[in-house]
Amino acid sequence: MPIYKVFDDKIIPIERTTFSQQGLRERENLQTMLKTQIDVIAPDTLVVAEEFGEWEDSRRRIDLLGIDKDANLVVIELKRTEDGGHMELQAIRYASMISTLTFSKLVAIYERYLADNNIEADATENLLEFLEWNEPDEEQFAQEVKIILASAEFSKELTTSVMWLNDFGLDIRCIRMHPYKSNGEILLDVQTVIPIPEVADYQVRIREKKQKEREARNSSRDFTKYDVSIGSAKFTGLSKRWMMFNIVAEIIRSGVSPEEINNAISWSIFEVLDGELSDQEVYEAIMDGHSGGKVIRAKRFFTSEGEPFRSNGKTYVLTNQWGVRTFDTIETLKKSFPNIQIAVLPTTTES
Repeated sequence: MPIYKVFDDKIIPIERTTFSQQGLRERENLQTMLKTQIDVIAPDTLVVAEEFGEWEDSRRRIDLLGIDKDANLVVIELKRTEDGGHMELQAIRYASMISTLTFSKLVAIYERYLADNNIEADATENLLEFLEWNEPDEEQFAQEVKIILASAEFSKELTTSVMWLNDFGLDIRCIRMHPYKSNGEILLDVQTVIPIPEVADYQVRIREKKQKEREARNSSRDFTKYDVSIGSAKFTGLSKRWMMFNIVAEIIRSGVSPEEINNAISWSIFEVLDGELSDQEVYEAIMDGHSGGKVIRAKRFFTSEGEPFRSNGKTYVLTNQWGVRTFDTIETLKKSFPNIQIAVLPTTTES
C-alpha cells in the first residue's frame, strides 16, 4: 500500500523507490545503519556481532547477531531485494549453528565487535547490565534462538514457509522495509508483516508450549537446600536465595550496616535507593528501571514487606538472583565480618 502526504487539501502519493535505485547496498548501507539503530527492526535487542561466521564454512555469515532482554540469541538477516530470496533458509541454518553458544563464548564474540567498532566498553559488564543480571546465568542463557528477517519485500513462498515454521515453535519475524522518495529525501516505511495480528497470540501459545516441554526435558537447576547458622540463629532447608537473604539479614541484625556489607562485596548485591522508602515506594522505584523481558524487574529482588533494609537515609534492596557467586559471597562475608560465625551445609535427609 502506498504512503500519502497531505498538501493543500490534497492527498498526494509519495513515490515508491527501491534500495538499488537509490544506491543503497545491504552491507555498506543498510547493515551499517541498522547495527547502531537496531530498535528500528528489533526493539530491546543488543547487537553483539556483525558478519559473524565462526564455523568451518566461513563464507556463510550472519549479517547481525544480537541478544534480547530475555537472553535469547537473535539472528538478523537483511536483504534489499523485492522477494527476500531464500533468507529464511539461511537464517535457520545460522540459528542452528549458534544454538550451542555459551555466555562466556558470547562475551569473547562481543569483545571483538566492540574492538572492531572502536567502542571502549567492558563486554561482560555491558551484557550483564543489558540483561539486568548480577552475574552470568548459563541456565537462563540462550534458551531460544530468534530470527528476524528484514527485506524490501517477501515472496509468498517465503511468508508461507515462515508461518508454517512458527506454528511448530520457531520465532521468526518478517520486517518489511519500503523505501520512498520525497523532495530529494529517502523515507523508510518499516512494518512487521509476520506475525500478523490475527495469528500472533496463537503462535505465542505454541512457542510457550514448546518452551515448557524443553524446560521439562532439559532442566538442570540446582535445587539443593542448605542448613545455615549465623551466630545463634539457625535455619534449615533453605534455597540459595533464601539462604543469602537470611545471612545478610542476620549480619545486619548483629549491628553491621548495609553500607558496610555493600562495600565489602566487589559485585553488586543491592539496589541502593535514596531515602528510607516504604515497601510500595521500593516496588515503584525498582520497576522504574524495568525495560522489558518476561520476568518483571521487581521479581529479581526481595521487595516484599519486611525484606528491604533501611539505613542512614537509604534503602537497600537485596537481589534474589544467586548463582555461581553465591559461595564466593559467603566467603567474602566471613572474612569481612569474622566476629559473626557463619556456617553452611547442604541439607541432608535421613531415610
